[in-house]
Amino acid sequence: MSPANETWVMRQDSTLTGRTEKRLPIIVVVSLAKLNRTTTDGAEWTYTDNISAHGARVFSKQVWQLGDEITLTPFKEEAASGNVVYCQKIPGDRYWVGVKLKDHPVTWRAIRKYDGIPVSALVESKTG
Repeated sequence: MSPANETWVMRQDSTLTGRTEKRLPIIVVVSLAKLNRTTTDGAEWTYTDNISAHGARVFSKQVWQLGDEITLTPFKEEAASGNVVYCQKIPGDRYWVGVKLKDHPVTWRAIRKYDGIPVSALVESKTG
């Protein structure tokens, strides 16, 4: 596997082979930072590629390690904490970061906006 295509995956359960729920292909502006940081240093304003009540895929300019505890804070919404489950290098020294949110499902404002619309309709609108 070439370094440009490296992906790190953390498996907490060997029987788990994929996501347990569909992700919505919605971009949300978020602040991405290590959990329990003492200053605003290290927080990165970025965006999601897709979201669900239990996770997100986030664009980042930095490498994240498996298991890193992070906070995702959507613009003008409450922070959610989670763990990095993968970090995939993409062109331009950028990364896609998979985040599994913990504690409780997150009700993203963007998900509430699309409540009742089938996920297939959202996927078609993004790809069509």
